[in-house]
Amino acid sequence: MKLPSQILAMALGSLVALDAAASSHSELFDRIAKRAKTLASKPYEDTGSEIPKALAELNYDQYRQIRFRQEHAIWRDQGLFEVQLFHPGFLYEQPVSINLVGSDGESRPLPFDASRFRYDGEVTHLADKNFSDLGHAGFRLHYPLNSGEYRDEFMVFLGASYFRMIGRGQGYGLSSRGLAIDTAEPQGEEFPAFREFWLVKPEPDATRMTVMALLDSPSVTGAYRFDIDPGRQTVVDTHARLYARKDVNKLGVAPLTSMFMHGGLGGYPADDYRLRVHDSSGLALHSGHGERIWRPLSNPAKLHISSFQDTSPKGFGLVQRPRHFQGYLDAEARYEKRPSQWVTPLSDWGKGHVELVEIPSDSEANDNITAYWVPQEPFEAGESRSYRYRLRTFGTTPPDQQLGHVIRSRQGWAALPGQDDPPPPSQRLFIVDFRGPALEGLEADQPVKSQLTTSNGDIVQQWVQQLPDGKTWRASFRLAPEESTPADMRLKLMLRGQPLTETWNYVWYPDERR
Repeated sequence: MKLPSQILAMALGSLVALDAAASSHSELFDRIAKRAKTLASKPYEDTGSEIPKALAELNYDQYRQIRFRQEHAIWRDQGLFEVQLFHPGFLYEQPVSINLVGSDGESRPLPFDASRFRYDGEVTHLADKNFSDLGHAGFRLHYPLNSGEYRDEFMVFLGASYFRMIGRGQGYGLSSRGLAIDTAEPQGEEFPAFREFWLVKPEPDATRMTVMALLDSPSVTGAYRFDIDPGRQTVVDTHARLYARKDVNKLGVAPLTSMFMHGGLGGYPADDYRLRVHDSSGLALHSGHGERIWRPLSNPAKLHISSFQDTSPKGFGLVQRPRHFQGYLDAEARYEKRPSQWVTPLSDWGKGHVELVEIPSDSEANDNITAYWVPQEPFEAGESRSYRYRLRTFGTTPPDQQLGHVIRSRQGWAALPGQDDPPPPSQRLFIVDFRGPALEGLEADQPVKSQLTTSNGDIVQQWVQQLPDGKTWRASFRLAPEESTPADMRLKLMLRGQPLTETWNYVWYPDERR
């Protein structure tokens, strides 16, 4: 079929425009990376608090009384995307610089303008202050995610190198970070921060937009590019170029941060009507050799650090299960709507490990869970590295998983009701329930077996059964721990030598039983 010359010319013109835009974006990213490299060759400058005292002393409720005027949104009514801004103050004492990149490729600074904000309640007096050249705390992106008539907030960059995102029908929960440095190390964690952003204006009908950022910290500088696709699963393709200013003891790539208070295995003594309180319930991994692993999270009595050694990982993420209201019973927080998030390397990350950090916590207001990739090779002063990866929001299971997944894990004293000679309270009964595509249609008489190992202690008994719903399979076992020695357990369901499920992996600490 031969295309009319006018249509062909328009199509070629669009391709040329797209190529030119891609080229200009790449050139901008190269310039930011060059700045990061130059910055790494110079001593770190700690600017400290850069905002007026009246803003730094705001409490949480007062800060929330400063509201952005929606009618002043950046790119309002010019396309599908809009940007709203955050006012400096409260915890956000180091403003960032924001640049807008037009269709001509030119970058223009976005100055602070107090008229974009409304100062209500206890902060009305701030409207009379002179806040020129203040900068912004951060920004949020809006897009018609759930309705064609309304532009929903779906992604936020606010504080250090933190950002959060959601997919369709979800509410904010866990966070991502640009980089983690020396997390859970004795000398204390270092928090890199995005210092400057470039927001590339999308075409009016574009469904993807690009954000770039300059990162700085005492040890590392970096240039970041985020290509953002909001939707049912919001996807962010990320390219990070890092430059070491100093030797880094522990580099955490693609860090995820979340909260786990109670629910499931942990036995946390909660005086709480809610069955579960958490933004994420487990760490999921897809190893370089193809194994799918599920580690339930906990709120430990003392700091726990777990390492999952790997080569060329296929992905990892923090996951929120279950995804129904009855699992939580919280009509305000709506934890069942919190997003899960998956990290997929888009290049070979080589040898290293995924590290999971679980921190004791007594408040759901605190993040106490973090997970990230730690490369095996140290990152030394003067070196540079590049990491490409995809961030994706999702629901119950990671992308493309067909194996059965864990829907719940429980444990308790292994005694039977009315037993004359019960085992000691240290002996525990564990149940792990699985459901998913690989288990669908299996009759109860199929020879499904559990493959179970433990690093310490003895497995006294184990068995597998199909539950009455005909869709769920339960693996049960009794563990007799070896005094106070932790038991690292691994369990999956098998049928005739083939795995039916992801591998459930949990470490039981007998001395932390509560």
